Amino acid sequence: MAERVLMNEYKALLKETWTDIELIDDNVFEWNVALIVLNPDSLYYGGYFKAKMTFPKNYPYSPPDFKFKRPLYHPNVYADGRLCISILHPPGEDEMSGELASERWSPAQRVESVLLSILSLLDDAEPSSPANVDAGVMLRKDPEQYKQMVKRDLDTSKQDIPDGYVMPTHQDAFKTVKDDDIFMEWEDSDAESFGGSDSDMDDFEADDDDEDMDNAESDSGEDDTD
Repeated sequence: MAERVLMNEYKALLKETWTDIELIDDNVFEWNVALIVLNPDSLYYGGYFKAKMTFPKNYPYSPPDFKFKRPLYHPNVYADGRLCISILHPPGEDEMSGELASERWSPAQRVESVLLSILSLLDDAEPSSPANVDAGVMLRKDPEQYKQMVKRDLDTSKQDIPDGYVMPTHQDAFKTVKDDDIFMEWEDSDAESFGGSDSDMDDFEADDDDEDMDNAESDSGEDDTD
């Protein structure tokens, strides 16, 4: 079951522009992952952050392991590249940390939700429970210096971009649909797509015609009474 679930998730993520993944030695339980930051407002925009994901044999009932290959200077990243993030913690509530079960791993989670949570964590650090105390203190007391540390990590990450790999941009990832395209899609769609079939529309128009006849007869009767 775990192999089937992971392979389906792997194939789906291959289509995404914000991550670059491959199996390690064709082992579906070990992935090389690169997170590509496509949010132009992010301090990490344009980064190519490599990591390794390892999955347990009982996935998705237990969470995967995630480890950056180049540890980031970040309040929630340990010196060995591992993360302090709730979604990667085992299922159930934890009285010691105060984490709710809804914040931690559950079988409903997927690799995509983990990677998106990590991307979000990069810019929305949790310095109150730091894995790197120094980074947490710097973020609070000297944010400009912290930005310089982020830029250092960003520049270093670009050394890992594979030869021949074309880095996507936010324009590639979030293309908008032209008005003409939207118009054509609506025009080509049948009425059922908007809540009714052609026969439903005919019945509706017929009901309107019957209602108009009834109103006309009613008006005619009122005129005779007068």
